[in-house]
Amino acid sequence: MFVKDEKLYQALYCGMCKSIKEGSGQMARTALTYDMAFMSALVHNLMNVDVVVKKRRCALHPLKRRYMALPDETSILLGCINTALAYYKLLDDRADGDKKGLFAFLYKRGYKRTLKKHPRAAQIIAAQLKAQSQIEGKGSAIIDEACEPTAAMMRELSDYILGDMADAHTSGLFYDIGKWIYLADALDDYDKDVKKGRYNVLYNAFKRNTKAEAVTANGEEINFLFNSLFADMREHLAGVKFHFNHDLTDNIILLGIPAKTRALVYGRCGQGKRPEGELLPESDGRAGDTSRSI
Repeated sequence: MFVKDEKLYQALYCGMCKSIKEGSGQMARTALTYDMAFMSALVHNLMNVDVVVKKRRCALHPLKRRYMALPDETSILLGCINTALAYYKLLDDRADGDKKGLFAFLYKRGYKRTLKKHPRAAQIIAAQLKAQSQIEGKGSAIIDEACEPTAAMMRELSDYILGDMADAHTSGLFYDIGKWIYLADALDDYDKDVKKGRYNVLYNAFKRNTKAEAVTANGEEINFLFNSLFADMREHLAGVKFHFNHDLTDNIILLGIPAKTRALVYGRCGQGKRPEGELLPESDGRAGDTSRSI
């Protein structure tokens, strides 16, 4: 990642922390992830809303001011969505018997503020996560079926956020991102879900006791699944209208997501071996310096 993109990424991350506080309260800031900083970069660009970056102090770094994107209407909306997603995730954990679910109460007040400020966003999240729960509850072994609610949720949220600026390519890109998120989580949690007897669509589809066994036995299918998804992302990305420099988001979508997927499938350096030519993003002529990595 170029230094300028890394600095912007960090400024957006810090800015999202401030935005979550503005929209959902102090406690909700603990749910912040770098994924939301990426979403902030992407959405601001698509909406032609410039990000204002200033040096500010924060509670975690009181002695030295840091560059951060100032909260605006767009980032506050994203912060509210982040809070609602975190709240429902912990409710799901609690239903699964995961001890982390006990912390759902920390985000309940922030979720109520989201419900008041953006009822449509909260409705989308609630409806699609309910559909997700129903599919998982019946033990579906169909990968596309299991991914659909999360993918559809991301598409509907993007349409809500972008409003009149939404089109087939933005909807498709966010749908693909949602599908990848679900599959990446399934890969990451594979061994843990099997051990604890929890639902995992990849286990249900492949019936292998460990992720390593699933990759060995079904590697061709896994590669086809992800490479098809990456190709669809690239197609939609090529049709999206950006208003500012988009090196950061291109880097993450074209290089970072495939790299993360390789790590999830084969392990990080020294932990596994990737067969030659598998899970490599094809060049579409837009990535520029393809030697960059996230």
